[in-house]
Amino acid sequence: MNKLDLTGRVAIITGGARGIGYAAAERMLASGASVALWDIDAVRLEEAAAALGKLGKVSTHIVELTDEASVTAATAATAAAHGKIDILVNNAGITGGNGKLWELDTETWRRVVDVNLVGSFLTCKAVVPELLKNGWGRIVNVASIAGKEGNPNASHYSASKAGLIGLTKSLAKELATSNILVNAITPAAAKTEIFNQMKQEHIDFMLSKIPMNRFLAVEEAAALIGWLASEDCAFSTGAVFDISGGRAVY
Repeated sequence: MNKLDLTGRVAIITGGARGIGYAAAERMLASGASVALWDIDAVRLEEAAAALGKLGKVSTHIVELTDEASVTAATAATAAAHGKIDILVNNAGITGGNGKLWELDTETWRRVVDVNLVGSFLTCKAVVPELLKNGWGRIVNVASIAGKEGNPNASHYSASKAGLIGLTKSLAKELATSNILVNAITPAAAKTEIFNQMKQEHIDFMLSKIPMNRFLAVEEAAALIGWLASEDCAFSTGAVFDISGGRAVY
């Protein structure tokens, strides 16, 4: 693992108790940052904090990302615990299962968009003022290759991630002269617990699309997130960084 220079930085990672979020927290802690883990699962948060706390300062916050009051309270608690906020990683997301658009439950469709897109809007709305206070910041939005290409039988997930890409580009332009950079990554599927929400045929479909013929390792995603959150990333904003094993080359 190459060490990044995140010394003294404070990062919020949503969905930080597992998967890509956990790996990103591990990478950032190893690179000198302090981390606030935001998640809805109190048990997994406690387990993650116990393991990651060996690497550096970790705070945990139970947050319902679709509830503005919950997000606002977590932002204040994070700033109080760490003294400031420098980095926001919008990683939390759900798939909502698979099905043809006309067969999906309407409430499930809305919940996926609420968590994956509205939740990221609310976190940015709450955290950006904290970054503006510092005069420096990095926001990394974890979108998906599905947001670029549109996966069949995943219209809710694809639409939410496409929306997150659009949010990234818009917010980046609004903050372009503020020394706050906003970028997105579009990973192919990583074999995490989110697979438990998918049908096997959908998992097989995703693998068949990846020229490298394997799924993404969460540590690979964490490495890219870490770089985008560092000072080394200085002249890229509003960009979409592909990490799909060759599935998309644009």
